[in-house]
Amino acid sequence: MSQDKFLLNQSAWRLIDESITARSRSALESFAMDDALCQLVGQQESVPVVRTWVHDRTIVLGIQDHRMPFIQEAIQKIKQNGYQAIVRNSGGLAVVLDEGVLNISLIFSEQKSAIDIPIGYEAMLSFVKLLFPEIDEQIEAYEIVGSYCPGSYDLSVGGKKFAGISQRRLRQGVAVQVYLCVEGSGAERAELIREVYETGLQGQPTKFSYPDIQPHVMASLSEILGAQLTVNEVMIRLQLLLRSLTDDIRHGTLTDEELDLYGFYLQRVVDRNQKMLS
Repeated sequence: MSQDKFLLNQSAWRLIDESITARSRSALESFAMDDALCQLVGQQESVPVVRTWVHDRTIVLGIQDHRMPFIQEAIQKIKQNGYQAIVRNSGGLAVVLDEGVLNISLIFSEQKSAIDIPIGYEAMLSFVKLLFPEIDEQIEAYEIVGSYCPGSYDLSVGGKKFAGISQRRLRQGVAVQVYLCVEGSGAERAELIREVYETGLQGQPTKFSYPDIQPHVMASLSEILGAQLTVNEVMIRLQLLLRSLTDDIRHGTLTDEELDLYGFYLQRVVDRNQKMLS
């Protein structure tokens, strides 16, 4: 069995489903949650975790994005479009979150053996292919030029990107995160980000090379499949997939002790975000 498949075949998985409960909360809470779970899983105080999360209209900026010469104007633009703006605590560039975008985090421990960065990416790629068997052979992983938050593990079908994978490593924990554009228009989301860059850069030369967004290279899974797919339907697929991977699925939220740790990471994320945006 390849190492990425081995990562998915855990003896137990813990499922933390926040696809409904997190919607009205700040996306900063999700980044804090993954940091807390990274530590818990990394230190083997929890079995590996699958966490799902959805947030209402938010544009998550990367560290480079907040260095745009006209960042305050860009944030105003985001607010005018009815979105919140936050800066994430890991790499990558701006992405759109809304009720049609499902985020999945797979959280593993490196306590017993190291997980190479490519193996983490491949594990999530395998997971997404297992979620969508009807297109698994068409899903490709390579950088889609013109997409927002481009990277070598952009997931696409026929050159249309529907997902992007990132990783965060902390205290021997590895969080591999994917955002899946499930519902709605991929191009409309990309147009939003294109406007953010246009407003934030205003043609000024910068050391960093920001993406030249081409909205037509992005699509949702509903658009790719040519059928209306909902976040709730993907959640049902995910739960069935987990059942095929293990007999031991543990549901439930954080314990009181785990909540204390989460509070620590949330404060850190909130303080950092305020500093970035001030």
